[in-house]
Amino acid sequence: MNKIREIFRLSLENGLSQREISRSTSVAQSSVSRYLARGQELGITGSDLKNTSDADLSVLLGLQTVKPRERLRSLPDFEWFHQELKKKGVTRQLLWEEYRLEHPEGYGRTRFFDLYRDWTLKLNPSMRQNHRGGEKVFVDYCGPTMAIREAKSGKLRPAQIFVGVLGASNYTFAEATWTQGLPDWIGSHVRMFEFFGGVPEIVVPDNLKSAVSKACYYEPDLNPTYRDLAQHYQVAVLPARVRKPKDKAKVEAGVLLVERWIMAVLRHREFFSLEELNREIGHLLQKLNQRPFKKLPGSRQSAFEQLDRPQLAPLPRERFVFCQWKKAKVNIDYHVELNRHYYSVPFQYVREKVLLRFTEQTVEVFHRSQRIASHVRQDRPGQHTTLKEHMPSHHQQYSEWNPRRFIQWATQIGPETTEQIQRLLQARPFPEQSYRSCLGIMRLNKSYPTERLEAACRRANRLGTTSFGSLHSILKKGLDRFEIEKNEAIPLEHENLRGADYYQTQNSGELPC
Repeated sequence: MNKIREIFRLSLENGLSQREISRSTSVAQSSVSRYLARGQELGITGSDLKNTSDADLSVLLGLQTVKPRERLRSLPDFEWFHQELKKKGVTRQLLWEEYRLEHPEGYGRTRFFDLYRDWTLKLNPSMRQNHRGGEKVFVDYCGPTMAIREAKSGKLRPAQIFVGVLGASNYTFAEATWTQGLPDWIGSHVRMFEFFGGVPEIVVPDNLKSAVSKACYYEPDLNPTYRDLAQHYQVAVLPARVRKPKDKAKVEAGVLLVERWIMAVLRHREFFSLEELNREIGHLLQKLNQRPFKKLPGSRQSAFEQLDRPQLAPLPRERFVFCQWKKAKVNIDYHVELNRHYYSVPFQYVREKVLLRFTEQTVEVFHRSQRIASHVRQDRPGQHTTLKEHMPSHHQQYSEWNPRRFIQWATQIGPETTEQIQRLLQARPFPEQSYRSCLGIMRLNKSYPTERLEAACRRANRLGTTSFGSLHSILKKGLDRFEIEKNEAIPLEHENLRGADYYQTQNSGELPC
């Protein structure tokens, strides 16, 4: 009716032609002509339009007819009826009979029920979702888990069941993983795309932590690794809205089917490995996808071949490599820490905040979306991986932190502290690698008096230990107040002590020379 009113306004007040009105309102010119002709017959003016309701205007223009009996009947108070139905023992039949006793000329039983059904649909209208082939895949986990008995301990360990359902064909993928954590979540997506043999346009997950770092009704924040997966496979990730299960109704139904036709079937089976369980899930999953539809011809398999498979994008040449992200800050020694191992970055980024992207083989450092360093990943705690081009040795005169500054500070404490700092700086291949330990010793002076720090360094020097951890332990336990006993001064390395190489040869069955 708004468009009809606009047609009359443009004609009566603006004097536009029928063609111009049609173009402005996106209404066919024949319809514009018919409405204006009917309005001219009735003598409708601009003031009439303002004072006439939509219902009356619709009747005047012949858009709808009014049944006299409909207008005479009393409209039921469905809001009151709806609340009454929530009470125990109250039925629609009882309410209709009470309605007819009060309004003998009212609606009949069938019409009454139809009107009530139409009214309830307006309470929470639901849009029936129609999905194009290859458009969306919905993913989630089953609520129940499946138990796997560990071969060594004999204990039962729960396994999670991941489910993915394509929107158009309902073609279903399922597999078991140990957890719902990020590595298993990403791995299940990779295997799901390979199971489909292609990639859909959109992935619709729930708001679990592995998918969404921060759940938000309007703008959910994706997990960085999950975002990398989406970029690798060129898909869009649209998380379901919080507490809106209808956004992923497809996978909700798929989860129910997997629980009924796979998990329930295997409930009496005992499994001893994840691989064994997934093999059985694969067999039953094939039967599920080939099971005929009840109300439609074909099956999920046939619908997938007709609807989804032709529209899926091809898989990328390389499989996605799982990676993780971590925030870090470059220390004064121009290294960043990951799992207690230290990786160098260009010294210009000292004190800058960076992002680490790491896989099982590599570690990459990014500053403002630009990669500034790349290393082979190492798993040696307390060690350093340093590239010479990252070192500021030829720029020390411009650097705030350098060996000379640490030694000058140590001389203010005492000779024992100076000796400890010098030994620290000489203990690493590059002096910059000792900056963290030196800085830690400097900060110990804020918690302990100068005399105690000097005494702790004296004890460490006599014992031959060179580390921040040793000094901190000496001060924390109060050992700096005691003299060193003779049996304490045994060196840590001695020619008569057998090292790790001796035991490695013993374990291999070879005799040491």
